[in-house]
Amino acid sequence: MARARPATPLPAELPDAVTVRRRARTGVCLLGALLMLPFTLGALPGAREAGAPLGLVTGTLAFVLYGMLVEESTPARHSMRRITARTLTGMRSVDLTRLTRVRLLTSFSYGSVYRTLLVRDADGVWLGITTDAGQRALRRALERWSGDGSLPPPRVSRAARAHINGDRPGQTAVHTVLAFLGLVLGICGYVTALAKLGGIS
Repeated sequence: MARARPATPLPAELPDAVTVRRRARTGVCLLGALLMLPFTLGALPGAREAGAPLGLVTGTLAFVLYGMLVEESTPARHSMRRITARTLTGMRSVDLTRLTRVRLLTSFSYGSVYRTLLVRDADGVWLGITTDAGQRALRRALERWSGDGSLPPPRVSRAARAHINGDRPGQTAVHTVLAFLGLVLGICGYVTALAKLGGIS
């Protein structure tokens, strides 16, 4: 039986923030293109009916890729000052001593709920933290901030703080319900638009 290849170690050099932001914008534009492709195709003569089935494929792909664009993947480096990891759009590194925003992204798949902590530093770099090691590093960074008045604290959403502190039952219930309703409304709106494109309604 073939052995699994070991993960390629991260380079010692930190990624350039400008390059990271440019790649992130490219990823977002790709998602937008996937969502708009069926309507662009449907505007062509004789191709209107092909837009709706294509949209089911591209819409599903965009939904799956949305949260994965910024999520950390192994291998990753976690320290007291930085988290560096690979993502779908390349390597990213966030400075834990210069965080400006922390929020919680909730997604759903096969009856399960998935949480991703989205952190942003002063350089404008976003990273989705999904591992226990990353969450511990983030918690320590926020604890250091609470005891040091010389640094402006980052904006941490209530749901993100609850998740960081253990996600006890009920603390993120409202956030989860709102995230699910937003997902359902978004899917219904997109499917309705595809139905109109295909002449179903």
